[in-house]
Amino acid sequence: MTAPDPRELVGRLVSHLPDWLPAQRWFAGKDRPITSVRELNTTVLQGGDPLLLHVIVEVEQGDRREPYQLLIGSREQLPDGLGASWIGAERGVPCYEASGDADLTACLLEFIAREVDVGSLRFAHEPGVELPTDLRSRPITSEQSNTSLVYGNQYILKLFRKLTAGENPDLLLHRALQQVGCEHIAPLLGSITGELHGEPATIAMVQQFLPDAVDGWAMATTSVRDLMADPELHADELGGDFAGEAHRLGQAVATVHADLQRALGQQVAEGEEFDKTVEAMLVRLDTVIAMVPELGEHAPALRTAFEKLRTADSPVFMQFVHGDLHLGQVLRTVHGWLLIDFEGEPAAPAAERAALRSPLRDVAGMLRSFDYAAHQMLVGQPEDPKLTERALEWARRNRAAFCEGYAEAAAETIGDPRAHGELLRAFELDKAVYEIAYEHANRPEWLTVPLSSIARITTGGE
Repeated sequence: MTAPDPRELVGRLVSHLPDWLPAQRWFAGKDRPITSVRELNTTVLQGGDPLLLHVIVEVEQGDRREPYQLLIGSREQLPDGLGASWIGAERGVPCYEASGDADLTACLLEFIAREVDVGSLRFAHEPGVELPTDLRSRPITSEQSNTSLVYGNQYILKLFRKLTAGENPDLLLHRALQQVGCEHIAPLLGSITGELHGEPATIAMVQQFLPDAVDGWAMATTSVRDLMADPELHADELGGDFAGEAHRLGQAVATVHADLQRALGQQVAEGEEFDKTVEAMLVRLDTVIAMVPELGEHAPALRTAFEKLRTADSPVFMQFVHGDLHLGQVLRTVHGWLLIDFEGEPAAPAAERAALRSPLRDVAGMLRSFDYAAHQMLVGQPEDPKLTERALEWARRNRAAFCEGYAEAAAETIGDPRAHGELLRAFELDKAVYEIAYEHANRPEWLTVPLSSIARITTGGE
């Protein structure tokens, strides 16, 4: 059987993608139907049988056009375990999403180790880094907006599924932090770059993999489960009390903020910046109220909290920050806490993710995450005042411990986040409004978590 020309194969295969893409965890456009998909670029990474192609496509959904990258495999005999990756067949030959094919993806790490160029793709390791060329990969199944491959339990390669022109903030900030010796990130080892509409674009990055690390969400929710199992105890009486870890996490986040400031600088926010921030908050609020009318009863208090930012009487410093910080974005190792995934909020526009922001944005994100961890076991359950009180107690204890740890490490910069009460409050409320939109679209049963938080914050109960 004559193998099809790769470009012809992709040209025919794109007709299958409008049905296939919405079923992928990493596809961000599940909110509306796909009107068309067109190929932007195809690179042959491995020819013959099996064939491996790197493909960039543009997905059109009404007035929205967004580029995604795919790894397409093709071989006459589809290996066991890859049936779920099936996209379609061309000339009787199976074509599939190849990130789970260890035989094919081995070349990605090999090319980075050898620093080769393939078409418009450039594979490179960081200065002084040596990588093996013979490790097989396995995908991490829990990944959401991107796809990560672990090589030999030593390295992790992240493929950025939705592409943007320019250097991805995850790569940019890891490089900057590594250059100043930040101890709270996993070492950056290499990258893949390409082109998008004639401009450079980050395709992937490689870091050291930490197989024994535990993410913060798992640790925090284990502590909450312990508390709920014996509601007669208070949070500080638990054997699994999380407050010490929350304190150390606050120190780590403050240190990363200081390192980012040291590496990339900062600037003072002007009045125009406050106006833009407030307008963005108000637009989000009006948009979400239209989707979730229950939020409307809190609108006056929310608008008042947001408008207060226009009259801030102390300087607010802007810098690069994490941008999407929560307990699922931190790892606890034997040496301490690490922050991961500096890409920013995946759903936000590229310009917004690359913008300078107040470090209090990250603090607000983590405070919201403590609230979620505390209440996740109560979602969908009959109301129990005792369990609700214990959840609130756990959240308050760990939020305070986090802020105290942050204040200790940031004594010479931002200091205690709680000293910037109105700004922190506005950021936390804005984050909760965002959460309401997310829960409405994805997990309606969770709406009670951000709605009840807004009620407590706006009435001074939190």
